[in-house]
Amino acid sequence: MESIVVLGGGLAAASVVSELRERGYSGKLTLISDETDLPYERPPLSKGFLQGKEEPADFIVHDSTWYSEHGVALRLGVAGISIEAEQQRVLLADGDSVSYDHLVLATGSRASLGKEAPIAGYDLPGVHVLRTLNDAKSLREDITEGTQVAVVGSGWIGMEVAASARQSGARVTVYSPTDVPLSKVFGERFGNYLLELHQRHGVDVRTARVQGIEQADGHLQVYSDAGSSRADVVILAMGAVPNLELAETAGLDVDGGVVVDQSLRSSNRQILAVGDIAQAFNTHLDRHLRVEHWDNAIRQGKLAAATLTGADESSDWLPYFFTDQFDLGMEYVGHSSPDDTTVIRGDTESGEFIIFWQHGQTVTAAANVNIGDVNDTLRTLVGRNIDAERLADVQIDLTQL
Repeated sequence: MESIVVLGGGLAAASVVSELRERGYSGKLTLISDETDLPYERPPLSKGFLQGKEEPADFIVHDSTWYSEHGVALRLGVAGISIEAEQQRVLLADGDSVSYDHLVLATGSRASLGKEAPIAGYDLPGVHVLRTLNDAKSLREDITEGTQVAVVGSGWIGMEVAASARQSGARVTVYSPTDVPLSKVFGERFGNYLLELHQRHGVDVRTARVQGIEQADGHLQVYSDAGSSRADVVILAMGAVPNLELAETAGLDVDGGVVVDQSLRSSNRQILAVGDIAQAFNTHLDRHLRVEHWDNAIRQGKLAAATLTGADESSDWLPYFFTDQFDLGMEYVGHSSPDDTTVIRGDTESGEFIIFWQHGQTVTAAANVNIGDVNDTLRTLVGRNIDAERLADVQIDLTQL
């Protein structure tokens, strides 16, 4: 009997096995994860779960009954340590091995502890990262009313954690390596809007690079180029590093991610890669792209299953992500560059507007802020040449642009 092994325990991995069974695959199917929890969605970790509004049962992909009823063998709490590609076998940390006809790598990412070396004090009690459910459980226990929280980094995870901690009654300081959070990704206009949003809600955002953390007199001391300050809890939100070590043991082509084609096949035709680690060729954008977002995990999981069952499909969708911070709900679609110009449609003061990014007259991306049911329309505008004045004109219906 043919055997497919999925290595990883996140949303992408769960999407692969779900879609394989949906498409009628009847062979042996095994999912291996170094986490002990059932595969789950990660966005709630920095939002609803951290605020105490959601519990793991709310965001697991399937309960244990589903896996047993669909003949999916779960190997949880055991890490893969090597892939013997010629023998088509995965070696596990418990001494066991699992053979495969096809292997899907969905090993995800881990939190960065520093660019070149781990930041001093990263392993002290009270210093956290946020990538897994266990990370989130530990962090939620430590964040209480009046807790002094320091967030090192001002990317999406850092700003979402800052918002959640503040909404939980903590006092929050964000150490941002740039004057304007996320400006290198989305430009200063939206970055300033996000900065002002946090400041209005009492978050202390400081432009400073953190050199290290020490423990003193029962609390933590954060040292930065803007001085030192006390904290009860520190969250390191300095980005993520794709887990490529297993792909490298298999001898796969790796370049910032596992290089895969439009069907997600790697340089070894028996091995596919999905999710955070996949440097996938996107036929819509005509380039390789590595995307670390919820929507991509689902779509690539389904595409991998399609490829494995003989369908002729490809990675042709625009990147999408969403964020929730305080009273901001935002959906973004496309792929903008820092030097793109921005066009605002609507009134930012009202908190309800659309932002477009353009290269010349070409719309490269769009985001709806607190405006529902327009994302599908925005998708149709990305890639088109539209005059900036028309984009900004609220008298022109979006569908008429």
